[in-house]
Amino acid sequence: MVSAMVEASHGQKTTEPMPQSPDTPSAQSAAPASQAALEFELADAKTKLLRALAEQQNIRQQMQRQREEAVKFAASQLVGDLLDTLDNLRRAIESVPTGDSAHASIGPLLKGVETTESNLLATLARHGMRRIDPLGAAFDPHIHHAIFQRPDETAADGTVVEILQPGYTLHDRVLRPAMVGVAVREPHDGGPAAG
Repeated sequence: MVSAMVEASHGQKTTEPMPQSPDTPSAQSAAPASQAALEFELADAKTKLLRALAEQQNIRQQMQRQREEAVKFAASQLVGDLLDTLDNLRRAIESVPTGDSAHASIGPLLKGVETTESNLLATLARHGMRRIDPLGAAFDPHIHHAIFQRPDETAADGTVVEILQPGYTLHDRVLRPAMVGVAVREPHDGGPAAG
């Protein structure tokens, strides 16, 4: 190693190693190795940066979806509370006798209740609510709640044959399943009766 005399600030002379010039053989062999290490570190840093940016974008998109869901379903509690009111309006309409004399005296009142129900349903539909009326459809446990099964030779097995209470969805999310009666086919195998 080459040493040089360096005069310190106190006037004393000390011996310190001189920096090697890039032309020396050991510096030339170290340069490619350190360059490769630096290139590896740079590539690693770029990869980490890209991953961090992708993760940040994913988080941003997830937060946006959560905000949209929160806005979309913010009224679900209110709409759920209005279902009893809709049921009561329907019960009031269905309780009116069909005779002409009774109908004539309360005709305007009945018309008002029907209009109120219709307007309320239309308003809720504009905000994403839909009534589930599954009469004649196949039973679906995701949107129907079976209250009873009834033997029925005219309907296919597992078909909804009666609606006790309509169900409702809000933006395709079930608020309340429809309460239904389901058809059951009794087997006609000609064998001995059970019992």
